[in-house]
Formats: sequence, structure tokens, C-alpha cells
Amino acid sequence: MGIAFDYAPERPEHIDAILNGLDRYNPETTSVFQDYVAQQCEDRTYDCYANLALLKLYQFNPHLTRDETTTNILVKALTVFPSPDFSLCLHLLPPHILNPPSSTTSLRTAGDAPLSEAVQKLNVLNNLLSEANYKGFWSTLDSDDLYADLVADVSGFEELMRIRIAVTIGQSCREVERGVLEGWLQMRGQDFERFITDICGWGIDDTTGVKGTVVIPVNKENEAKGTVVRENVQFDQFAKIIHRAYEQPA
Repeated sequence: MGIAFDYAPERPEHIDAILNGLDRYNPETTSVFQDYVAQQCEDRTYDCYANLALLKLYQFNPHLTRDETTTNILVKALTVFPSPDFSLCLHLLPPHILNPPSSTTSLRTAGDAPLSEAVQKLNVLNNLLSEANYKGFWSTLDSDDLYADLVADVSGFEELMRIRIAVTIGQSCREVERGVLEGWLQMRGQDFERFITDICGWGIDDTTGVKGTVVIPVNKENEAKGTVVRENVQFDQFAKIIHRAYEQPA
């Protein structure tokens, strides 16, 4: 049985009480949810259900919207890809926020950039992750100082992203060239080896390739299994079709 969508093991009792009562629609709880988002950013926890509830409150009460909190929610949603949380959050934002900004500003910090520009940039990262273009994700993240400002509030963002990328790779691959995987994880040398062996539990085979090959243990996701499809169709089942073919038109 899967985990319920609204389940979050680290959720405080007072947040759970709000989410399960009528107070979740009370504008006065907005500040409580905003503080909870800040807490998630600091202690590396994540509560999609509570974050969506806050975005819903912003829909009903636009004057209470805080751009910084909105971008933090989107950044936190990136750290749990390939789940659809980022798309769910986007669908709760106003339409004018989802449109590309009409003009660029000379101010390039997260606090001064329009929210629409910040959302567009985070959406670029999400699209790269969805395409499994992990090397492009890291190069894009390093290409603009605004990205660094957007993810600054989320503690351990890069580490969380490497873990999620590694989980996805482990579900789809059995072997990866070391040079390729270094680009996907944006790591080199001893840091790369330590992450692969200690965090992921994978091995490195130095006898193959120029830099070696990373060997991923077999699991239920990356195991290749042959399937045999057998069709049990009797000829009598086609009798009506064959009969139709020889019928004279009326």
C-alpha cells in the first residue's frame, strides 16, 4: 500500500490540526504556514500538503502573498523530483505569474526580481530534470547568480538534488561510465567516490573504460526481466468479422 499524499512524518501537531480543520481556509493561518515553510527549508524536511494549502490561501488572499515563500516552496518541490509536486504548485499560482516577464530589470537578486521571472527560471530547472538532462541542470544552475539567490534559503539544496538524481539513476541503470556520472552529479575526485560508495552504496570498476565504470546493484526497478505475451484467441471469435467481409452491401 502506497503512502498517502497528505502524509508527512515530521509535521508538527499544530500544523496537522490546521490542515484537518476549517482553519486551513482562515487567512490568519497564513503566517503560521509561512513560518512552517521556513522551518522546512532549515531542517531539510518537506510537507507538500501544507505547502499547497498555503498557496491556496494565497489564491484567496493575494494581498498576503510573499514572493520569497512562494519561491521557497517551488525550490523545495524540486528536491523531491520526479514527483509531480512542482507542477502541482505551479497550477496554484496566478496566471500572470506563469507568463514570462515582459521586460528585464537590472536588479538581479531574488528579492528584487519579479516573481514571474523567478518562477520561469525554476521552471527551466524542473524541465531539465524531467528530461533527465542532469548535466544541463547543473550548468544552468551555475549560469546565473539569480539561481544561487533563489536556492539560498533551502539548506543543503545541492546535496538533496544529488541524492534525488542518484535515486533516479539507480532505478534505471545498472552501469554508468564514471565520466558521465560525474557530470550528472557535478562531483569529481574523492568527493565523487565517497558519495558513490558511502551514500549510494554503489561500486566502481576501474578495469573498464578510461575512467572506470560505476556499478549499480540490481534492484526491482533496474532489473531486466523478460516478458512473454501469449494471445489466447480462438478462430471462432473472428467468425463474425469474416462473415461481415463477405456480406453484400444493402
